[in-house]
Amino acid sequence: MAEEVVKLLGIWASPFSCRVEIALKLKGIKYEFIEEDLANKSPLLLESNPVHKKIPVLLHNGKPIAESIVILEYIEQTWKVNPILPEDPYERAMARFWAKFVYEQCLLALRKVHHAGKGKEQEQAKEEAIDLLKTLEGQLKDKRFFGGDTIGLVDIVAIVTWYWVQVIQEATGLELLTEERFPELFR
Repeated sequence: MAEEVVKLLGIWASPFSCRVEIALKLKGIKYEFIEEDLANKSPLLLESNPVHKKIPVLLHNGKPIAESIVILEYIEQTWKVNPILPEDPYERAMARFWAKFVYEQCLLALRKVHHAGKGKEQEQAKEEAIDLLKTLEGQLKDKRFFGGDTIGLVDIVAIVTWYWVQVIQEATGLELLTEERFPELFR
């Protein structure tokens, strides 16, 4: 059987590339990381993701897969070791739901805080983000990870969100994710 060739096109600072790297490392998959220059995109990136022309792109035996969430699903289906999704269909659906909640709602709300002007608009955006994060925190309920005892899809997606929370807090001077407000998420 021929050895599999796995490459990841990304940038080191991209939270979306980071998601894919975390999943590959959790599953023990050897891969080559190819650092992209987004100001001067490589022919390989443009050929591999002709629709969006964005990173990350996973190349598995020459076949490109784009979009971090889609890549995570592909990784899960391709390499069965160290699963990032539960076996139970209901639990799988719930993990996908909460990952989508983090990605589409929490991250969007956090971006709003960052891009809002000072004053009332920023305070409203901050309150919206805090409400969403409270909802998310309720899902931990004394669990070590969102999926229980092991890191899973929701945790991988959320790790990226926490990274951006730290960036937003530093850039805006606002405190969103604090231990007092969100002890479970902070932990």
